[in-house]
Amino acid sequence: MNPRKVIISGGGTGGHLYPALAVGEKLKAKDPPTEIFFVGSSRLLEKSIMERYQANFIPLKIEGIKGKGLKIIKSLALLPYSFLKSLFILMRLKPALVVGVGGYSSGPIVLLASWIGIPTLIMEQNLKPGLTNRLLIHWVRRAVLAFEGSLPYFKGKGQVMGNPTRDEFYSLSKKERNHNLSLLIFGGSQGSHFLNKRVTKSLALLSQYKRNLRFVHQTGENDYEWVKESYTSHGFTDVTVSPYFFNMPDYFQSSDLIICRSGATTIAELIAARKASLLVPFAEASENHQLINARELERVQGAEILTEEDFTPEAFAERIRDFMSHKDKINQMEHNLESFKKENSAEKIADLCLELMKEGR
Repeated sequence: MNPRKVIISGGGTGGHLYPALAVGEKLKAKDPPTEIFFVGSSRLLEKSIMERYQANFIPLKIEGIKGKGLKIIKSLALLPYSFLKSLFILMRLKPALVVGVGGYSSGPIVLLASWIGIPTLIMEQNLKPGLTNRLLIHWVRRAVLAFEGSLPYFKGKGQVMGNPTRDEFYSLSKKERNHNLSLLIFGGSQGSHFLNKRVTKSLALLSQYKRNLRFVHQTGENDYEWVKESYTSHGFTDVTVSPYFFNMPDYFQSSDLIICRSGATTIAELIAARKASLLVPFAEASENHQLINARELERVQGAEILTEEDFTPEAFAERIRDFMSHKDKINQMEHNLESFKKENSAEKIADLCLELMKEGR
């Protein structure tokens, strides 16, 4: 008897890939004969992440259509090809289940699978669902949600199980505070030019603290050289700068405060690791979903928000000085995140996958 096959589809950013990998790993552990295939966009970073995890990865040439301006013409032109290739993948693999983890690349294959009777499941990591999942909810059997507030969007199909992330984030220990403040700065898997510019412009205002500040900064490929030089030119020596950190849980462990965007997977990692953060929502995120995500953590005082509009060198430096003077606030923020933490999210989702496959067509 041939082993069952499962397709997990989604991508465009690392934020969609890591939940997919976490669920795939748990599903494989529960049912070792099952073969897991990942379908995502053809972006270089996506390929490199999947290669690192030795995943069965099938790239799909597709681009998002929301907020694209004139580029939407190219995106729409690719859709027929994406649907044809998705149909070919389904016919070749004959999966017992198709899981969509969000992002535009999950749309065609999840929709086609539902039309031909293959059990389908989608995962929504944001508080307000994205366009792809709002369209798919009419067709799929079940939806896994990260937040209780998302339930009204999913027409009785939603179950709140949290947003799965890598096991390493759940096993981090509490960091002991000292007279130094260790900052981890990153802007998602591709870096953030905005954060890179604003943080480096703030360095002159923080120069008096250079002996007590440690910076770990993920820049993305394009900004790496000049960001690294900025720290050097301002006299900061306890600095680690890299285009990308694959071992992100290690950097979470060694940080006191994380300065980052508020995409869904970043929020999930902060919750799992119970790390205090200064969130800078991406102002051009679709339907402002990053600000909505950030407000959920702010609501329980598990994070602070500094919007792009308010992010000046002076404002950022003042926030950092405040955290240096009130490290007890960091401890309290970490404690407050407990209200969101859901254990074993990936395992529970894997159990739901097995249940849907047992139900069959």
